[in-house]
Amino acid sequence: MTTPSPIEELASEINRLQFALQNLQDEVHLREALDEIEDLQTTVNGMGQQIANLRARGYAFEKELEDQAADFEKQWKALYPNLTQHVRLQAASLQASLRPIENQMTQLAAKARVPAVARPMVNSLETAIDNLEEKVKAAQRTIHGMYDKFNKQVYQVSKHIQDIEWMLTQLSEATFQLLSTEAGIMAVKAVWCKADKEHKDDPEGVLYLTDQRIIFEQKEEVATKKVLFIATEKETVQQLKWEVPVMLAEEVTTSKRGLLKNEDHIEIRFASGAPLRMAHLHIWQDCDEWQGLINRARTKGFDKGRAIAIDEAELEKVKTAPTECPSCGGKIAQVVLRGMDSITCEFCGSVIRL
Repeated sequence: MTTPSPIEELASEINRLQFALQNLQDEVHLREALDEIEDLQTTVNGMGQQIANLRARGYAFEKELEDQAADFEKQWKALYPNLTQHVRLQAASLQASLRPIENQMTQLAAKARVPAVARPMVNSLETAIDNLEEKVKAAQRTIHGMYDKFNKQVYQVSKHIQDIEWMLTQLSEATFQLLSTEAGIMAVKAVWCKADKEHKDDPEGVLYLTDQRIIFEQKEEVATKKVLFIATEKETVQQLKWEVPVMLAEEVTTSKRGLLKNEDHIEIRFASGAPLRMAHLHIWQDCDEWQGLINRARTKGFDKGRAIAIDEAELEKVKTAPTECPSCGGKIAQVVLRGMDSITCEFCGSVIRL
């Protein structure tokens, strides 16, 4: 392998500096910061309509969402002009600092075949580029600092809205129907672990939480034919596996599992009268958050923030539901949920209209 000549070494360094300069020519315009600001503006301006769409699709809770969206829009109107003006001033200053560097690069290229003259110019230019890159980073940090707290607040609400949108889409595709006046609170991709540990054959699907029930529906593609352990044919399996009145959730515990402890698991223990004693699930959202959601739903905490009122007639049905079977006198232990039209006596099988 031949040793490169001084001219070849110099040419390589000049190419490296030219590449760095090209990147810098893009960065001094602060387009990335401007794009992020425009994305944030789009999110803020569209949030009110997103929430209106949620209401139209039946999301009944968190009446404060509308106020949050209006408050974000008000804050943004005050923040946006100062923010964009600061970006323009910073970009103009950085572009002015770039011009002498561009002139140095032109002079260096002209001396590329005279190493003795070009070498000090390379060192000077490299220092100038490094300094301007630091100025660009400092400007970006200053800009982000002007709206970072606000951006995090908007992101949290926007992410929450997206989660609700996903839940509503899953409900629209579900094999079961919500009861009259029943409303979804949250849904999450989940695996129902039938044993204490997750196994490959455990059903995967969606865990739903409504103001009245906890529901797990299997929804996954399963292999129907394999060749050399590779699935060659699949079919979608979607079926309701279990549903339990949320008021029968006695205890919800959480755990972090997996090799890196990055898997969220919840274990729900149910009171007597539930179709299963316990359900262990691996979920794809924060397990502590779900623990809070279930406990809040169980204690009817979501009803305080309803944006869509409950039909009083449905509430009255629950209040006046019989406690004994009119046919056999047997005690009715079944949980009566709002929206149910009838219940069946477990002793004589009579259908009792509500």
